[in-house]
Amino acid sequence: MNTLRVTSFFCVGLLLSLPALEAHADGHGPAFALATPTLGEGQWSSDTAAMSTDTGMGTALMYREMVSYGIGPDLTAALSVPLAQGNMPSGMTRSTQGMMGSDKDLEGSVLWRFQREAPAVGERYESSLLVSAWDSQDAVLDGMAAGQGLAVSAVTGHASRTTYWWVGGGLQHYLPKAGGRLGDLYYVSAVWGWRPEYFRRDSGGDWRLFVEALGEDARGDELQGVMQADSGSRKLLAGPSVLGLFGAWGVEAGALFPVVESVDGAQPKEHYRAKLIFTYWF
Repeated sequence: MNTLRVTSFFCVGLLLSLPALEAHADGHGPAFALATPTLGEGQWSSDTAAMSTDTGMGTALMYREMVSYGIGPDLTAALSVPLAQGNMPSGMTRSTQGMMGSDKDLEGSVLWRFQREAPAVGERYESSLLVSAWDSQDAVLDGMAAGQGLAVSAVTGHASRTTYWWVGGGLQHYLPKAGGRLGDLYYVSAVWGWRPEYFRRDSGGDWRLFVEALGEDARGDELQGVMQADSGSRKLLAGPSVLGLFGAWGVEAGALFPVVESVDGAQPKEHYRAKLIFTYWF
C-alpha cells in the first residue's frame, strides 16, 4: 500500500473515529478560493455541493458530499465522497471546501490554522495549511486513467465584522497509473468579502458577498513518457459569490468566468465554473 493510500485511509479513519460534541456553527469561507476558517473543537459540518463547468463541448456536472470535524480550534479533518454519477471532465482546483476533483474521488483532507492574531474584538489575522489526499477509484480524466493524488496549499488573510480577504496558492499532483500521469496543477487564489451593515446586528440571517479570483497553470499529461498535445492550460478566472448563514444552516452560490485563458492543442475553452453548497453545522 503506497503512501498516498495510507494517508487517505488515515484521514478517513481519524474523521470517523472521533466523538461528536455539541458546538455552535462557525464561520465559512468563499465558494472557490482558499480560506483560513476551521471548525470549532468538537464541531461537525455537512457540505452538500453541486458543481458545474461549461466548455465548447457542453456542460459537465458533479455532486459531492463533504463531512468535516473540528479536532481542535485550529485543526479540521474532512472526508469528501461522490453523491451521484456526474460527468466532470478533469481535476480542477481544490479549495478549502474541497470537492473540485473528479466525480469518483474519495478524498481525505486536514486543514491546520497554524497562525492566528486577534488585534481587536471581532478582528483576526490568520494563516492555514491544507493537505488533501485522494483515490480516483478508476476514474478517467482527460482520456487517461487517474492515479492517486495529493494536494498541498497555504493561505493567509484577515477577517472582521465588516470585510474579509484571503490570498493563497498550492500544488496538485497525480501519481502515474497505467503508463500515464495527469499533469501537475499549480494554482493561486484571492478573495475579498463584504458583510453589509444590515447583517452586522447578530439577528436574523447573515449574508456575505465575495469577489473571487483564481489562477491556474495546468501542466501537460504524459502517456508512456510522451507529453500529450491536447493537454495543459493557463487560466485566470474571476467572479462573484454569496454566502447566507441561518443559525445552523448555510447556503452558498458562486460562479467564475475566464478573464484570460490559453489552452494547448485542440482543447475546448471554459465558459464558466459554478458551485452551489448547502451546509449544516451540528
